Amino acid sequence: MSYRYYDSYSQPEDGLSAREKIQYSLLGIIVLGGAVILGRSFVKKQQSNTEERKTFDDGSAAAYAKQIKMAFENDGWWGTDEDGLRIALRRIVSKDEFRKVMSSYERLYNSSLLRDMKDELTASEYNEMMAIINGKQERIGTTNSQQLSYMQYQSWARRLRAAFDISYGFVPGTDEEAIKAVFMEVPTQSAFSQVAAAYQSEFGTNLFTDLKAELEFWEYQPMLDIIYQKPKV
Repeated sequence: MSYRYYDSYSQPEDGLSAREKIQYSLLGIIVLGGAVILGRSFVKKQQSNTEERKTFDDGSAAAYAKQIKMAFENDGWWGTDEDGLRIALRRIVSKDEFRKVMSSYERLYNSSLLRDMKDELTASEYNEMMAIINGKQERIGTTNSQQLSYMQYQSWARRLRAAFDISYGFVPGTDEEAIKAVFMEVPTQSAFSQVAAAYQSEFGTNLFTDLKAELEFWEYQPMLDIIYQKPKV
């Protein structure tokens, strides 16, 4: 009786050795995997291009997403354009709209907006920007004015605290522009009193005392004048 013996180099009847079959199988897997990766890349590129065209529509989620990205890039200069970012976030009308902006940002840049914002900002700056978002209503027309007022007062109070808590490296500082932005937004002296009350409730300290401690003496009165020049109610 005779026996056939195949080593790894022998040729069976189908013309391929066991080693060659394994090699071709691995090659097929690699080619298929590469095709999947290229396919995903193509789809994401197409999605990005489609979303990019929406950025021309002022007030759209895509337009806000692009403005935020431009603030991160800051025209190629070091750091982030916090003022530009603050303006873009303030223009977003609701939390629901912000979620749409986050989705658009991911389609445009294949990245998480919140993660990029956290990477770009200091902790106090990040807290300020999130306070802007958290102070918005969930959706337009779905929250009553009393709830909105409380949310807005709390948001302004948190933004002021974030401006007080900023540090530049190991050096503590104050973000005067962030303070001024809040003061410009508060519509009346009465509303500012509510902000001060929300600040006291949230942080257990007096807003005016903290403000005076954070600002230089020549900055303090001009900042308050922004409020005092507003209507009382």
